[in-house]
Amino acid sequence: MIKGTLAAAATPLRDGGRALDEAAFAPLVDFLVGAGLDGLLALGTTGEGILLSVAERRRVAELFMEAAAGRVDVAVHCGAQSTADTVALADHAAELGVAGVAVIAPPYFQLDDRALLEHFAAAAAACAPTPFFVYEFAATSGYPVPPHVVVQLQHRAPNLAGLKVSDMPWDRFEPYLLEGLDVFVGPESLIARGRAAGAVGAVSALATAFPELVAACVRAPTDERAAGLAELRATVERFPRHAALKYVLRGRGVPILEDVRAPLRGLTDGEREELDRLLPTWL
Repeated sequence: MIKGTLAAAATPLRDGGRALDEAAFAPLVDFLVGAGLDGLLALGTTGEGILLSVAERRRVAELFMEAAAGRVDVAVHCGAQSTADTVALADHAAELGVAGVAVIAPPYFQLDDRALLEHFAAAAAACAPTPFFVYEFAATSGYPVPPHVVVQLQHRAPNLAGLKVSDMPWDRFEPYLLEGLDVFVGPESLIARGRAAGAVGAVSALATAFPELVAACVRAPTDERAAGLAELRATVERFPRHAALKYVLRGRGVPILEDVRAPLRGLTDGEREELDRLLPTWL
């Protein structure tokens, strides 16, 4: 089963974010492997997955699997606006032999309990027996997945393995520490507390650019390390996050462009200069 530190991997793009930068996937994965991560989650929030077409998302999953070559676990986020697209992506990911499939609640329409349960059950069935994870992130989906829906899903989906939970603060995170399910912490500030409460690891946006810092906190969690990551995350969030993380990666020697998919925006010259000043203080 997946555990430990997973990077919420950035997706390499080019041509102003209009196309995949296929040549950059292998160097990115090499960087993450070299930093000692246990795996990566492709096409999540940090990976801009919801902005890519189904065909692009399939290709991204293939590229990450090819680049990983069994060295680290690759999980793929397959959540989409429709159940049909979610099922198609989950089925494709399972065919690739991924270590896990994650699905967020579909954004825009706030689904009721019955609709959510049917959506997740269809996605889990499409990738079975591949381990299936509910991706709980109310700030992004627009509404939470009630914990009792997850419990109901346990009875419908034998391959339900756990959740990635990105909700904050702790009182919104804790209800998802459900018996029999592996939980991955999304907010870096909650890694130490989550690990102490039984979380099996973290899926971290910061880990795509600062993998060694996040891995150290997951493997030897302390409040001090978690607070340091929280401070780093708050600073990164002052910038357009997706472009900033790619810019940091490039500054660390990974040949990735800062290009992002519109309507996300890139960095200004002033933001690049500020990141150049900050990067040495972070490492």
